[in-house]
Amino acid sequence: MNGAPLRIGITCYPTTGGSGIIGTEVGLALARRGHQVHFVCSALPERLGAEFSAGEKTLGIFFHRVEIRDYPLPHLGPYPLALAGKLAAVTATAQLDLLHVHYAIPHATSAFLARQLLESEGKRVPRIITTLHGTDITRVGSDPSLRAVNRFSLLRSDGLTVPSAFLQRAALERLALPAATPIEVIPNFVDTDRFQPTERRADPGSADRPRVLLHSSNFRPLKRIEDVVRIFAGVQQQLPSRLVLVGDGPERPRIEALVAELGLVDKVQFLGMQLDVVAALQQADVFLLPSSTEGFGLAALEALSCGVPVVASRVGGIPEVVDEGTTGFLCPPRDVAAMTAAVLRLLRDPALHQRMSQQARATVLKEWRQEPRVAQYEAYYHHILGRPPTT
Repeated sequence: MNGAPLRIGITCYPTTGGSGIIGTEVGLALARRGHQVHFVCSALPERLGAEFSAGEKTLGIFFHRVEIRDYPLPHLGPYPLALAGKLAAVTATAQLDLLHVHYAIPHATSAFLARQLLESEGKRVPRIITTLHGTDITRVGSDPSLRAVNRFSLLRSDGLTVPSAFLQRAALERLALPAATPIEVIPNFVDTDRFQPTERRADPGSADRPRVLLHSSNFRPLKRIEDVVRIFAGVQQQLPSRLVLVGDGPERPRIEALVAELGLVDKVQFLGMQLDVVAALQQADVFLLPSSTEGFGLAALEALSCGVPVVASRVGGIPEVVDEGTTGFLCPPRDVAAMTAAVLRLLRDPALHQRMSQQARATVLKEWRQEPRVAQYEAYYHHILGRPPTT
């Protein structure tokens, strides 16, 4: 631990999306470093739940559920107000030093309301740090109906962080934040002990097994899963292969229909939501991420850590994660033909595949490990609190 123990409140979405994963992993790592961490969420975060169910509860971790009751006017959306009330109550009871909210909407606004409530009652007020993760800048957050409130809340946070330089630029431009607004870039990370390669069932270039293409996401339109399927359709016409899709969401019925239309039902496996994607990644030959936009691309980073080369769109923060020609290939978004050719190039050249696989793992070990990133958050907390770390 770097500095005195802190009392930290963390709010994130409890799903397997990138913001929820990073929010949970940061909290768990901070608790292991000796800090007291209180998760304030609408449900138990899935990665936190996995640790609890395994009987390995980390000391210093507390969970507070935001109760969302039936309301006579459901269109008003009670979650932001219920969260504000819960954040205020937990802060007062646990004497929290700061609130770290992941994904700005509506968490930054709820944190601001909680602080106003505490201040009006003459109680101790926490500092607020907001981490923006992607669509809370590029899509939802910049929507005209929400941008003013989003911008207002962010400017009243004591600290702002983003996981990529792309999102740092996008926050200033798309949310019309003052040019001098300090936004700290603290990249995402991966647990390299957990996400690691394993022995392949056979050489990736051997003819005795199908190649495995994998995609993992929340099945939203921006993930371009239709492109994933069409890339696979092109590949399997040239090489024996199968596609594994991990995740669930609004696009799944349409994608299932497309798979049937293309006659690929026996070659595509829908795994649904998975708390642990490591086993699937370890059996994959190529990871596909043809998104129309990505703030960072955590799923790609997890694949690289398992030694799986990535073929992805050259958009958003992905080029900061995938090194073109070294750990994968980047193509123009929506260019199915280019991505299909990139996958075939990898699968037809075992030496190239092996070289990229080894480089992917080596790069992650050098640049994307968890410990240095969590130490950055810890130092940033002390900076925002005005408490120089002690050694």
